[in-house]
Amino acid sequence: MKKTVIGILAHVDAGKTTLSESMLYLAGSIRKLGRVDHGDAFLDYNKQERDRGITIFSKQAMFEWNDVEMTLIDTPGHVDFSSEMERTLQILDYAIIVINGIDGVQNHTKTIWNLLDRYQIPTFIFLNKIDLLQTDKNHLILDLQKTIDDKCLDFTHFNNETLEAIALNDEDLLNQYLETQTLTHSSIQEAIYNRKVYPCYFGSALKMDGVKEFLDNITSYIKEKTYPQEFGAKVYKISRDEQGQRLVHMKITGGSLKVKQQLHHEKVDQIRQYTGSKYQMVEEINAGSICAVKGLKDIQLGEGLGIETSFYQPFLEPYMNYHIILPKDCDKHAMLHNIKQLAEEDPNLHIQFSHQNEDIMIQLMGEIQIEILKKTISDRFHVDVEIDQGNIIYKETIAQPVEGIGHFEPLRHYAEVHLLLEPGERGSGLQFLTNCSEDILDKHWQNLILTHLKEKNHRGVLTGSSITDMKITLLTGKAHLKHTEGGDFREATYRAVRQGLKSGQSVLLEPYFQFRLEVSQEYLSKVIFDIEKMNANFTISDTIENMTVVEGHAPVRKMRNYQQEIVHLTKGQGKLYCTLSGYQECEEQDKIVESIQYDSETDLENPTGSIFCSHGAGFYVKWDEVKDYMHIDSEWNKRSHQEKQAYYSSSLHDDEELEEIFTRTYGTVKRRLSDNFQYKKEPQQQVNVVKPLPECLLVDGYNVIYSWPELKELAEDHLDVARTRLIDILGNYQGYKQCVLIIVFDAYRVKGNIGTVEQLHNVHVVYTKEAQTADMYIERATHELSEKYNVVVATSDALEQMIVIGRGARRMSSRELKLEVESLVKIKKEEFERKQERNHNLLLEDVKKYQS
Repeated sequence: MKKTVIGILAHVDAGKTTLSESMLYLAGSIRKLGRVDHGDAFLDYNKQERDRGITIFSKQAMFEWNDVEMTLIDTPGHVDFSSEMERTLQILDYAIIVINGIDGVQNHTKTIWNLLDRYQIPTFIFLNKIDLLQTDKNHLILDLQKTIDDKCLDFTHFNNETLEAIALNDEDLLNQYLETQTLTHSSIQEAIYNRKVYPCYFGSALKMDGVKEFLDNITSYIKEKTYPQEFGAKVYKISRDEQGQRLVHMKITGGSLKVKQQLHHEKVDQIRQYTGSKYQMVEEINAGSICAVKGLKDIQLGEGLGIETSFYQPFLEPYMNYHIILPKDCDKHAMLHNIKQLAEEDPNLHIQFSHQNEDIMIQLMGEIQIEILKKTISDRFHVDVEIDQGNIIYKETIAQPVEGIGHFEPLRHYAEVHLLLEPGERGSGLQFLTNCSEDILDKHWQNLILTHLKEKNHRGVLTGSSITDMKITLLTGKAHLKHTEGGDFREATYRAVRQGLKSGQSVLLEPYFQFRLEVSQEYLSKVIFDIEKMNANFTISDTIENMTVVEGHAPVRKMRNYQQEIVHLTKGQGKLYCTLSGYQECEEQDKIVESIQYDSETDLENPTGSIFCSHGAGFYVKWDEVKDYMHIDSEWNKRSHQEKQAYYSSSLHDDEELEEIFTRTYGTVKRRLSDNFQYKKEPQQQVNVVKPLPECLLVDGYNVIYSWPELKELAEDHLDVARTRLIDILGNYQGYKQCVLIIVFDAYRVKGNIGTVEQLHNVHVVYTKEAQTADMYIERATHELSEKYNVVVATSDALEQMIVIGRGARRMSSRELKLEVESLVKIKKEEFERKQERNHNLLLEDVKKYQS
């Protein structure tokens, strides 16, 4: 019997829970059909859910259909409980999106779709309430293809047109269809599993129209997953049963789990399999199943067990911060302990406690979640709390790369850390890397620094908000053989981040709503006037009967209370739907920073300066004076500039000659602005206006191997050794240059080869597929990458050089690459020797001081 875990997701009121009821009823799992509006739905058994008629917590039910054992996960549809929904996605094999056929695709539906794409979950679509539909079904499918994905296809009436539409989404499927005029069931199954097609079905969940056919189809197309023999599990939820016992919900992803088995030094007391509010206990549970485990006190949500690693990094996060107002006679510390139980079940609450004024702060998604939280605290802990109006959660990033330096050296302690802080794309979060030689700083110290970077919520220097959208790279560091302890690098690392933020240009980010506003024509001018005052970007997207649809993006700060105004203005007829779309630059940064009145210099928990030692005592050095006291020379800006100048000057003359040949043969080469910046001899004042693109180096692997004498000799006996040696050499080179580096090796003669891309250290290694040469790959990659990078191609193939020049790239011969590698190695070696000599002299001075 096949086994699968399938989640059901939807915008609120799309009929998600009703569809779940119908599926369970048809499968014989429940004897009576419940209804949300009657308060007796099988999966909405929580009292607050039944009172409000919405799903708040994700629940599961198990049933069998057509020889498939299905675990159905019903998730919340309201935007306020999106984090609960997102956590379940990480353990799903398949997903069902329910879309209200009357309302079509709404903003939250798009958010769900983006999450399914993020987690790469195969998806079926059920278009509900089709009995009330006034429009044509084809119109609905076209709307889906336009608004979410053009691979959404109608599977209700499966015919040759459907087969042809499926085949057009994949080259292999198209070849199969052209050869046989059909597609095998397994190939369609594989296409669904790989998200190359999204089957769509029509029906009415309330009347159970089309539900049986839907079940027949999805169980037919579900592909059974294979799991490893070794034990693994993902913890996706923490809850408590009616007796208050802690339950750890997990999906087994390998091997099996048994009662009394040890997990992280804790013993499994019970294994429960839930269906609704009821459960059965089992002695052992196998891979592919969902269970709740009793007896684990320390294992947290998002942890990976066994072969699994920790996996929970939420995409959806709250955008408001609230103070919890406790009764006067309430013990704040006891209440803090209780509320931390709730944060254990929902980490997105981000509980914070201010030791100065003993305030408890919490992050929430909206008004309904606030009401649910207050009721939960009252029911579970018997305390009636209030929650204030809340404040916007801002974030901070930087505008340009900057180096941060941290030093921590009180008596008998020592650590120095240099970090490179670089701005990232919006929504990219924080990335932590190392580009430090182990000859300078041992690997275990480097790993410790990376751990300290990841463990802390680093605060910005404008408003004290969390930093984001940044890449932080360890450049160098220093430890003392005798005095350095682990905590020293923690202090130095934290201070390096803060010093870098103070040294650079910080940017304040604020949350933005993606909104959809439906109002009648008579109120349109007033509404447009309002949203223009909010600095919103918007368009009038559609007109439905007398209602005009306005869609766009606006700051949460200005739109958060606009719902009440719309209700009052339109006498309840207007509708406003808002979902968080992410963070963007704050247009009123100075005003917001001034209103928050955060002073980075008085934030004692996050110091910006460093501690140095003199005459046996530590002393504090302000952030802007740290460079004058640092023990490791840092020439990051100077080194970067010198390396770029050396490269451009060495290749400019030869490229001009090659360009003349190409122009005579093919005509004038049209270049991007960044290329003009590198080629034209313009006045100095114009150079500073244009910012060069980051560099990407494409290397023709075998051309270089057979152009470098030592590698050529090595390749005659051991080609794989020569390849490995080239990768090692260029890996070190990339560490110095900090460019994107791609090495391409021909594998076009290997029969049946599908091509592979590997990342070894910091280098991307490509082996081309059958019938594809390295030249072909490089030509295509040059074309695709030239928009984002200054592409340089290293090869001695004259024809290939002319082709890439025509694509707007630069060329570098294999010999030039060899000379530049050797030059950089020599420079770095000399720098290292100078540093070693300086460190040796400093050590001698320390010894003399100690002896005296």
